[in-house]
Order: sequence, then C-alpha cells, then structure tokens
Amino acid sequence: MKNISKLLVIAAHPDDELLGCGGSIAKYLDDGVLVKVLILGEGSTCRYDDPSSKEAVLAIKRRNLWATEALQVIGVNDFEFYDLPCGRFDQTPIIVINKIIESVIKKFRPDTVLTHSEGDANNDHRITHRATIMATRPCGEHVVSRLFCYEVLSSSEWSYTISFTPNYFVRLTEKQLLAKWSALECYKTEMRNDPFPRSWLGVRNLAMKRGMQAGVEFAEAFQLIREFEL
Repeated sequence: MKNISKLLVIAAHPDDELLGCGGSIAKYLDDGVLVKVLILGEGSTCRYDDPSSKEAVLAIKRRNLWATEALQVIGVNDFEFYDLPCGRFDQTPIIVINKIIESVIKKFRPDTVLTHSEGDANNDHRITHRATIMATRPCGEHVVSRLFCYEVLSSSEWSYTISFTPNYFVRLTEKQLLAKWSALECYKTEMRNDPFPRSWLGVRNLAMKRGMQAGVEFAEAFQLIREFEL
C-alpha cells in the first residue's frame, strides 16, 4: 500500500481491527501515516441471554476499555466506538451502518480503507463488508482511492466453503508482529491458548504462512477490492 497518507480501519467488533491488520497498523504508523479506527459493534452481548442486563452492560464497558488500551499500545489515538449490538447487525437497517461509515469518511477523508472480508463466518463481519462497499462508492464529495479486505482469525478460516484468497501482502518485521500481539493481549477474554486461532501460535503461524506466500518471513494478507489512481 504505497503513497498512503490517511488510513481508516473499519471493524465490526473490538479486536477485529488488530487481528485483521494490527501489524500493518504498526508499520504504517512507523511510516508517519495517520490512522483512524472505527469499531461499529460492542462485541460482547451476544454471549448473554439478556443483552440489557447489568452484566452485559459491564461487559461492553470492559471490552471498550480493553480496546482503548490495545489501540494505544499499538499507537492509535484516533478511534470511535458505536456499540451496535453484537451478533445483531442484521437487526439494524444497513443504511444506518452505511451512514455511520459515510460520516466518518466525510470527516477523516482517508485515501485507504481496510475492512472485513465478505466470506467471514461471522455475520456482523459480512454486514460490515457490505456497508463499507456501499459507503465507499465513488459518488460522494470524497473518493476513497483504495479499498482492501483483511482476514480475521477464528472467522475467515471457519467459513470453510468460502476461502479468503489474498492478492496483496504487506511485509512485517518481527517487531511489528510482536507489537500486534502485545496489543491483542489487552483483550483478556478474547485471546486464548493454542490450538485456538486467537493465540500467539495462531497469530504467528498465519503471519509466517502469508510471509511464505510473499517470499518474506512475516506478512499480513489482504484482498484488493479496487484502486483508483487519482
């Protein structure tokens, strides 16, 4: 991703932003790129029978605190949470999600956007992808030059019949990979021991696999949806 000045990362839930592109975020911050993270959903209440219970509300607050800490660890200070109900994006009109993304794009004016893949096992991820495609159509007052999709461990690979097929790779140093993991560790209930995908072994092995595909030691992989030379 060359000639980036402003990068917007759009994620469905807290931790998706780092699982998908935490190493690349670290890399581009090192390069002086302005990075903003938009997290649409709260990522916790799908685990509760009553999403309005005291425990569920506390879980949202805790997850957002972890996200704030994780983003600051990686070096991102510009981020927004919208706390859409986890696992229930399909109960929110997609135009509402679309308008949230559009409003952030209008204010931040990114040249590059990273978001979820359309084939993820998680439905909130797929809806985020669709809403981002809608919000980045080249018909507004600001045109996003580049749109990429990232993969998310424990979602992209669990779709099984729809595989994530990358066509763009970003080389990572070991320092940037470790920065990604250090930030992910802030999500105390989301990272687990191997063989669970969201583990140090899972994160490292995926970075090595994508690196081997690109002829380097470590990499993150993306799908380039479109690019305009403007």
